[in-house]
Amino acid sequence: MTYTRLATTLCGIHLKNPVLAASGTFGYGIEFEKILDLNSLGGIVTKGLSREPIAGNPAPRLWHAVGGMMNSVGLQNVGVTAFVRDKLPKLRSYSVPIFANVFGYAVEDYVEVVRELENAEGIAGYELNVSCPNTKHGGMFFSSDPGLLSDLVSRVRTIARRPLIVKLSPNVASIEPLAQAAEQAGADAISLINTLVSLAIDPATRKSRIGAGYGGLSGPAIKPLALRLVHQAAQAVKIPIIGLGGIVSGLDAAEFLVAGASAVQVGTATFIDPRAPVLIAGQLNHVVGKLALTDIQDLTGKIECREFIRSCRAQ
Repeated sequence: MTYTRLATTLCGIHLKNPVLAASGTFGYGIEFEKILDLNSLGGIVTKGLSREPIAGNPAPRLWHAVGGMMNSVGLQNVGVTAFVRDKLPKLRSYSVPIFANVFGYAVEDYVEVVRELENAEGIAGYELNVSCPNTKHGGMFFSSDPGLLSDLVSRVRTIARRPLIVKLSPNVASIEPLAQAAEQAGADAISLINTLVSLAIDPATRKSRIGAGYGGLSGPAIKPLALRLVHQAAQAVKIPIIGLGGIVSGLDAAEFLVAGASAVQVGTATFIDPRAPVLIAGQLNHVVGKLALTDIQDLTGKIECREFIRSCRAQ
């Protein structure tokens, strides 16, 4: 279903609505084509793509946490070559914008994946998952060092003709320097947040409930933190923000827009119902109607807490 007042643009790309299916929880998109109309989505962000196929982490990979979910899938994917050959042709039959999520363990990994995608048709833009350790710099994460992040984004920017989104991690002391580094290096937009590093323990075995040890926490439990980081990033940069983290309803999506996001992504909710992004878009349309707004952009960045924010910074 099309909701006229939800139509918007992101980095110059037309979106039917601002609700996208997030990376990692919606496969490559085509897995759900018999469950919902993919064209009704605002967009699809693919599973992360690497230079070579990755088998992923040992089981168990998922754990149901209070208010959310822990996962350690290990970025399992078919690799960029197989994606372009086997997945992308099917996705091209739909009109929904496709954003390819890209990751690597060195700058060259990201560059080579994007270089191969540049020669393929049917991709609207890229989302760089920078929550990976740089193996050439002692395992320091791209997402935690503005210098490493700037170098990565600028290198990819030199070859990427399509819009470039940088997905930031919440596992940092301050989000503003990283958002600014991404913007100054050439990012067209920022998405946040990625999952929170977490741990669940089985007292009987005295082992982690996740095969790889630590996992990434997502779901409603992280929404308040995600909202705060989206708001802080939106105050620090001029490029669009895509908010995600615990969105399970249209009201949740509206909160992110008010905090400063131009669009949102839905992830963990699709494990409960793969139609979640479509249902949430419908609920968001209802929220916008109840607020007597004619344009979704009238919500973005309208938070009424400037005095509160100033007082927080003064403390």
